[in-house]
Amino acid sequence: MSVRPAVNCLVVLSHPLPESLNRHFADTAIQELTSAGHKVTLLDLYAKGFDPRLSVAERGSYYGERFEAGALMSHAAALREAEVLVLIFPTWWFGLPAMLKGWIDRVFSPGIAFDHASDFGPIRPLLYKLRHVVAITTLGSPRWVDRLVMGRPVRRILKWGVFKACAPKARFAMLPFYEAERPQQDRIDRFAVSIRTQLRKFK
Repeated sequence: MSVRPAVNCLVVLSHPLPESLNRHFADTAIQELTSAGHKVTLLDLYAKGFDPRLSVAERGSYYGERFEAGALMSHAAALREAEVLVLIFPTWWFGLPAMLKGWIDRVFSPGIAFDHASDFGPIRPLLYKLRHVVAITTLGSPRWVDRLVMGRPVRRILKWGVFKACAPKARFAMLPFYEAERPQQDRIDRFAVSIRTQLRKFK
């Protein structure tokens, strides 16, 4: 019987309510990864009081010789070491919540997630260790609105706008929990099974 090697997993939770569905799904993900023997780091952005605002110093150094990442060292280190990244968040107004958007704005920065090209052409990815990205999100809208009317905007932004640029070899999966304002227990349970099934694919 072969044993899967342990991998570094970073779980990023972005929801203001400690009793939210997002927290429940985060606990499900953490339990599954931990039980498989993986190393799991949780970043609960609200619990940690993360400031999503890009600072003056950070923006001023964005195109300088070195990005001012002093306030982001722990987040940057966790991201750079992650082989699996699990993002858990609500979709609000068909976009990322401000807290998670700010985390990406600040932490996916030069010298951390990518480097600028010398001629300001396509950026050079730096997240070489990242092999899997799973985005778990809750939406108030039904499935057909997200897919047929809006064209799954959050999935497109994360997959093509962020991770294909910074971690092009990482496999991307998105698990949306639709109609989250009417969360019947049987649907929650089935979705938890989907989370566990997806996370068991890591090798």
